[in-house]
Amino acid sequence: MSDTIQTASAPAPVGAYPHARRVGELLFLSGIGPRTPGSNAIPGNVHDDAGQLIDHDIAAQTRQVFANVRAVLEASGARWEDLVDVTVFLTGMARDFKGYNAVWSEYFPDPSSAPCRTTLGITALPTPIAIELKCVARVHSR
Repeated sequence: MSDTIQTASAPAPVGAYPHARRVGELLFLSGIGPRTPGSNAIPGNVHDDAGQLIDHDIAAQTRQVFANVRAVLEASGARWEDLVDVTVFLTGMARDFKGYNAVWSEYFPDPSSAPCRTTLGITALPTPIAIELKCVARVHSR
C-alpha cells in the first residue's frame, strides 16, 4: 500500500504525477524544481527584452528548490533531517556546481548528518530551470 502526496505549498508538477509517494517508512519525491508555488516564476532567471532566457542565478534557484523540497516533506509528515538520499540534476555542471555546492553546505553544514548525494550534469530539464532534485526520505511511523 502506498499514499500519494500533493500539496499547494509546492509548485504543481509539470506532468501527471504526484509530488511524492509514501511506501512504508520511505518517501519518494518526484523531481522538484525551483519554480515558485502559485506563480511558477523561476527565481534568478534573467530574460532579455524579447523574453529569451539569457542568464540564471544558481544560488537563488537552489534556495527555492530546497524550499520546495521542504514543503513536500512537511506535507508528507517528514522533516528536512529525514532526507536520506538526494540526486541533483544541473544543466550547467561546470558553471553551477561551485555555487550550488556552497548553498548545499549552508543547509547541510555537517557532512556526517547530510543525506547521501549524487550530482549529475544534464543537457536540459522540461522547464527553463538549472537545477532539479530527486529525493528519498524516511518518514517515521504515524
